[in-house]
Amino acid sequence: MQSSSIPLNHFLNFHPKPQLFPPKLYKIQPRLDLFGPRMLNSPSIFTIKSSSQMGCAESSVSDNGLCTLLEYVGHKGANMSDDLVILFGHLEYASKRIAALVASPFNSSLANYSVDNVQSSERDKPKPLDIVANEIILSSLRKSGKVAVMASEEDDAPVWITDGGPFVVVTDPLDGSRNIDASIPTGTIFGIYNRLAEVDHLPVEEKATINSLQSGTQLVASGYVLYSSATIMCISFGSGTHAFTLDHGTGDFILTHPSIKIPPRGQIYSVNDARYFDWPEGLRKYIDTVRQGKGKYPKKYSARYICSLVADFHRTLLYGGVAMNPRDHLRLVYEANPLSFLVEHAGGRGSDGKQKILSIQPVKLHQRLPLFLGSLEDMEELESYEDVQQKVNPGYEV
Repeated sequence: MQSSSIPLNHFLNFHPKPQLFPPKLYKIQPRLDLFGPRMLNSPSIFTIKSSSQMGCAESSVSDNGLCTLLEYVGHKGANMSDDLVILFGHLEYASKRIAALVASPFNSSLANYSVDNVQSSERDKPKPLDIVANEIILSSLRKSGKVAVMASEEDDAPVWITDGGPFVVVTDPLDGSRNIDASIPTGTIFGIYNRLAEVDHLPVEEKATINSLQSGTQLVASGYVLYSSATIMCISFGSGTHAFTLDHGTGDFILTHPSIKIPPRGQIYSVNDARYFDWPEGLRKYIDTVRQGKGKYPKKYSARYICSLVADFHRTLLYGGVAMNPRDHLRLVYEANPLSFLVEHAGGRGSDGKQKILSIQPVKLHQRLPLFLGSLEDMEELESYEDVQQKVNPGYEV
């Protein structure tokens, strides 16, 4: 585990707000005088009943019942072991601590500290907040007692936590941290694997690496947490993709987007097209075609680009289209695999432009590749242009 000059004891004291009351019996009563006749027909303003006593049954969701993340994983998740439920409880707590940190007016003081001990050329130089977020997640995983090894974008090598932990966690603790000063959305990405018991006899460093380099097809679960106007945790256990929104009043993540289905085709592409002239011919032709409305979909596409992977992906998951970075930049282990797992279980596709991301066997912890995520029909049209991976890399700083 790397060390840094950041006074972690000071900045790790960011905790989520305590729960103010049990979310069991309260109701949200609509102010009917605030809505016109058209709004009164919307189901979103009707009384919301608690589902904490219903075990998050499907009927409770359709009846506007509240279902928390821990209720969901405890009662509804397919093949959810007690160990995985406990692990998600600690991941939930870590995400709330990071959300409190990135929203704090004091995080700007972290900019006064430098991180100058990056040893690997395969890693970006971490921001101070990256290191703090990394420590928050590592601390939570240690306390869970359920994780054998954590591999992080912020560490040169995996961290072996405990021999008895049944799971392996890979993570990008704070994606988009360069945007925090401008209050642009950021996020946490994570993937969960089963520990490979067959390599338990190997030396710690070797078995930690092997466990962390599992194929994306072996993922047990994955997710991201979006820190924006709302804090949203989106997860999949291999049977659908679901999003939970943090209720700051109760401290609970509430199921707000059950069984997300990405539209089969969108009308948005998300890419830094300032790099247009560095792109290969196939990618330029695809973008030119869809934004003129001359592709397989007869409407003109719009560009939406935040330069924050989690935020761009979240929008694409809900609205459809394609989010992409065509150069060898994003990490297979920490970013591409977890997000591809999510989009595929929502009915979309994750690709490097030539093959499915989940079919690629990682060979290095910080292995980079192009990444294309989106609607199935959009992805099929994009890949039909074949030459979409950017080979020219002038050494962008952003």
